[in-house]
Amino acid sequence: MNIDEQYRVIDFKDFGDERGKLYVIEGEGIDIPFDVKRVFYMYDSDDTVVRGQHANRETEFVLINVSGKSRVRVDNGVESRVIDLDRPGIGLYLPPMLWKDMYEFSSDSVLLVLASRHYDPHEYIRDYQEYLKALNLPVHEKELT
Repeated sequence: MNIDEQYRVIDFKDFGDERGKLYVIEGEGIDIPFDVKRVFYMYDSDDTVVRGQHANRETEFVLINVSGKSRVRVDNGVESRVIDLDRPGIGLYLPPMLWKDMYEFSSDSVLLVLASRHYDPHEYIRDYQEYLKALNLPVHEKELT
């Protein structure tokens, strides 16, 4: 499958007015295509830190930079794309079995993550070669561009 068909950038509803910004994110398939079971966020990272570096066998995610900005590299073992999360009105939907690296965090970055499943360390694939094997793809080095 083409990588551009695997992830999706979601535009959230903006109800901001003269009082300030207000974005609404609704579950149950309205904005988030899954029931949210876990929420976590990353902050105090800097532009030298790389987070993620894994794929999940079953968990779906939506990543939202509610403050600052970061970049997300998604990789399906054949192709990769870089998505800039640079405003709080967008989210990045990631299905299971898509490798993800989050990096180039701005000093004010707060990356909020919504997950479809509770944490289970056994469903994480943290080795890229193991990830390729799980996809039945030839083993090769991951490009860090």
